Amino acid sequence: MVEIESHKKTQQSLAVANLYYKANMSQEEIAKKLAISRPTVSRLLQYAKEIGIVRIEIVDPYASAQALEALIQQKYDLPEVHVVYTDASDYQQTIVQLGQYAADYLTSIVKDNDLIGVSWGKTLNQVALALKEQTAQNVNIIELKGSVTYTPTPVYAEEVLMKFGAAFHTAPHVLPLPVVFGNQTTHDVVMEDRHIRRMIEMGKQANIAIYTVGTVRDEALLFQTGYFNKEEQTVLQQKAVGDICSRFYNTSGQVTCAAIDQRTVGIQLADLKTKEHSILVAGGQQKIAAIKGALAGHYANCLIIDVHTAQALIAPD
Repeated sequence: MVEIESHKKTQQSLAVANLYYKANMSQEEIAKKLAISRPTVSRLLQYAKEIGIVRIEIVDPYASAQALEALIQQKYDLPEVHVVYTDASDYQQTIVQLGQYAADYLTSIVKDNDLIGVSWGKTLNQVALALKEQTAQNVNIIELKGSVTYTPTPVYAEEVLMKFGAAFHTAPHVLPLPVVFGNQTTHDVVMEDRHIRRMIEMGKQANIAIYTVGTVRDEALLFQTGYFNKEEQTVLQQKAVGDICSRFYNTSGQVTCAAIDQRTVGIQLADLKTKEHSILVAGGQQKIAAIKGALAGHYANCLIIDVHTAQALIAPD
């Protein structure tokens, strides 16, 4: 008799638990549906927990992020990783949240007399938008690559520099050139200019660099700026997986397409390895290959990435 009663109570608990946790019915609604009292519903739900029908698990996304950080550090031999918990799968929202985190991180590390090198693009624009007024004194801002384009496509170079300059109370140093010249001769002549050489040297000497990666997908921002013809774009898509500061690299992180790289204006990727803070801010499923290549090249010593892309980075290849 006791066994029958116990079985009946278990069955009732299972029914109540399904209605409460799966059908999202309130306890009052369940009581009416099953013709029992509301206190009985409450007791049956408690009983369901006691006998293991219902198990409550609290998932701390920040603890999960910390575990991902450790795994990425180990897999890619990376000194510092920050996984940002994002609650949206939308790419625009992802880079907004990455930008906010990166801006706060930058504020935490900048000190008086620092020289910060910045790139451009949608992600860096979000970093710039999130920057608050800074207290560090005598900080200088230098553009890490040329930004003059041949099309109206916005690359946010001016906006990024303006907002960084305003936050740090300084006039940023602009590199007033295309990032890729159409021919080698013009590139070489322009690079002989004393002012341009000084700007390039400042980028090399910057102790902080903050940048993102670009993809080689058809819709990549760099492919919308008029720098490359169709043949060059095809070559880049065949040989490269991404770019940093408009310098393209392959899956091993090695610079590729030498003819194009030699016409590029801006910091050399090898110089990023010498920075006190070389900060890569990137996220989104479409950038996974580009991020992996960048990490393989060991250009960054700090990665700021969203949780969903971080999970993809540690997945088996």
